[in-house]
Amino acid sequence: MKYDIIILGSGPGGYVTAIRASQLGFKVAIVEKENLGGICLNWGCIPTKALLKSAQVYDYLKHVDEYGLKAKSIDKDFGAVIKRSRNVADGMSKGVQFLMKKNKIDVIDGFGKLKTGKKLDVTDAEGKVTEYSADHIIIATGARSRELPSLPQDGKKVIGYREAMTLPSQPKKMIVVGSGAIGVEFAHFYNAMGTEVTIVEFLPNLVPLEDIDVSKQFERSFKKSGIKVMTSSSVESVDTSGTGVKAVVKTKKGEEILEADIVLSAVGIKSNIENIGLEEVGIVTDRDKIIVNDFYQTNIPGYYAIGDVVPGPALAHVASAEGITCVEKIAGLHTEAIDYGNIPGCTYATPEIASVGLTEAQALEKGYELKIGKFPFSASGKAKAAGTPDGFVKVIFDAKYGEWLGCHMIGAGVTDMIAEAVLGRKLETTGHEVLKTIHPHPTMSEAVMEAVADAYGEVIHL
Repeated sequence: MKYDIIILGSGPGGYVTAIRASQLGFKVAIVEKENLGGICLNWGCIPTKALLKSAQVYDYLKHVDEYGLKAKSIDKDFGAVIKRSRNVADGMSKGVQFLMKKNKIDVIDGFGKLKTGKKLDVTDAEGKVTEYSADHIIIATGARSRELPSLPQDGKKVIGYREAMTLPSQPKKMIVVGSGAIGVEFAHFYNAMGTEVTIVEFLPNLVPLEDIDVSKQFERSFKKSGIKVMTSSSVESVDTSGTGVKAVVKTKKGEEILEADIVLSAVGIKSNIENIGLEEVGIVTDRDKIIVNDFYQTNIPGYYAIGDVVPGPALAHVASAEGITCVEKIAGLHTEAIDYGNIPGCTYATPEIASVGLTEAQALEKGYELKIGKFPFSASGKAKAAGTPDGFVKVIFDAKYGEWLGCHMIGAGVTDMIAEAVLGRKLETTGHEVLKTIHPHPTMSEAVMEAVADAYGEVIHL
């Protein structure tokens, strides 16, 4: 069984790569051990957004009086919420199946293991092993929930994100360990549904990779919503011997014992690079990542890697872009290396967070003289009318040349707004050009223009 390109893994890196390769005229196969679409479509990006939408609607219903409306009875059905999320994920996975057929891509079910000579063995559910070969093999096996030695997951009382999406019943109390995107999204979902949530973060701020102003605003919003926030804290051990969980948390003031029904470990991810034949082929890894060049070639000719298994942001849109870049280079097209300094990051809790480029601290560390502008949504007519006045847009420019160094947003719908900054930075837009671009009114997006105006001393609505 010979192909031009075989892709190991069908997440948003793998299946997008397969489609682009097929468009370029390659004979393509994709190997998947579980469900087409990988973690993102089945257990990550998509089903979590379905859960969060249910939480948002429930929250709206609880506050209908603020919109001049009345409702006699508001309640939730936790099982139905989970079911809806799973139905959304199943529908998306079926969509990928359709795309595979449409693009004439062979789907090989089973666990793939690399071999030398640009070959791989695929073991199916019955244990049958079939050998395949290709001119190019692309590794896109993704990642899974990382486990801490002090927080071993048993899938019942100490869980990862996968179990958090399919709990049979809603816990009364939950401890979330880690405040990256996964941790805060689940903390928000369960809190909105009525669970008593405590979030524990080792670093001094929630969402610690974000600009400090965003982190502070986000922490205020979480506390306002009733979530207990413990920063500069760590879970030292857990006791699951009783009916619930007892967690020993080390804080700046000493140790504290927290009790809950469930602990969700959201302390990062672990690359899926074990047992796929890397050592046998001789592919070099370092610190849990496969080492590649700018176009995702490994040290062994004919083998490539993209997505969560290589260094860089572990994001679905990054994996897709890497895969497209990889196969276009294989096809001999003129393609540029990805600019990892212009990758947008999004967090879909309430409030949402979206950012791109340098934080204020990073820009100062690099020696830039800055022009910084901020526009709060409390001054936005659209945000006030929608009942979502919390948050702001913050922009950072190089004072000397007007380069757009960074953009940081927190508030309703900002994950849909950040693309303006990403595109602007890609096109090397200056602050003056953004300021003179007419934005529609009333919209949330005009806050970007207003923030830029603030940076240049020309803000109107503040």
